[in-house]
Amino acid sequence: MLPEVSGLEILAAMRADEQMCHIPVIVLTACTGAETKLQALRLGPSDFLAKPVDASELLLRLRNVLAVKAYQDHLADHSAELERMVDKRTEELVASRQRIIHCLARAAEFRDDDTGHHVTRVGQYAAVIADELGFDHRAVELIEQAAKLHDIGKIGVPDSVLLKEGKLEAEEFDLIKRHCSFGNSIINPKSKGNVQAYQKHTEIGATLLEVDGYPVMELAAIIAQSHHEKWDGSGYPLGLQGEGIPIEGRITAVADVFDALSSKRPYKPAFSREKCFGILEEGRGTHFDPRVLDAFFARSDEIVGIQIRYAEH
Repeated sequence: MLPEVSGLEILAAMRADEQMCHIPVIVLTACTGAETKLQALRLGPSDFLAKPVDASELLLRLRNVLAVKAYQDHLADHSAELERMVDKRTEELVASRQRIIHCLARAAEFRDDDTGHHVTRVGQYAAVIADELGFDHRAVELIEQAAKLHDIGKIGVPDSVLLKEGKLEAEEFDLIKRHCSFGNSIINPKSKGNVQAYQKHTEIGATLLEVDGYPVMELAAIIAQSHHEKWDGSGYPLGLQGEGIPIEGRITAVADVFDALSSKRPYKPAFSREKCFGILEEGRGTHFDPRVLDAFFARSDEIVGIQIRYAEH
């Protein structure tokens, strides 16, 4: 019965305010009518007392209300602490997974690259290209991690072939080509490797499929299998063509070839940047997806920065 504004209006305003809605309220009123009491209770007060009020009873009700509020605050703080713990644990698991992926990738790469920087560079090149193509942040991160495992199948190739200096014989090259299938089988033993299955994976982001709840491993299996396919269909191991090649494989193909060209290998010296760019351009529309190649050249300054940052000793 306050002038200008009633107590019930004040209570309604408090309950509608995000910062004040959890403050406990005890209604003290001389209006003892049933309708007033119902209106008040609908607004969610902590307690309701009709005047005249006994001081001892008021103190006890205040104590009870504050005890409930303290418990609610405790639950809220505990919930927030649990969320912080979950976030911390999630960060640790993500970091651990990334570490395992990188170590596994380096284990294969050390067989013909004693620094292991190749996998880091290819992953970061692929991320830059994907970002330029407009992929969302999560997809870019997945591609960077998954692309590191593109050559994991090298584990299945004998040193006599992998480290051979000079031209490979036909049967040796056939064995090299099998590293794509080896990689897919290592990462995803359930995969049957058929063309139809891989042709379904040309979209990125929300449509990424998961293997046992780990989309990065699904993506790594796709990249391991498809990064040597060529735009004109002359690649291996499945002879996929154009848009039938997973976009992740097309991205990693450009990143991998650039790094191979610009790095020293048992069978070749490191080529100059100009020569590398020229060879990539020669492969436009035959080896490489023109749109992916355009994205690579559009961010060539960043690509070169990564190359310098992770240069071989």
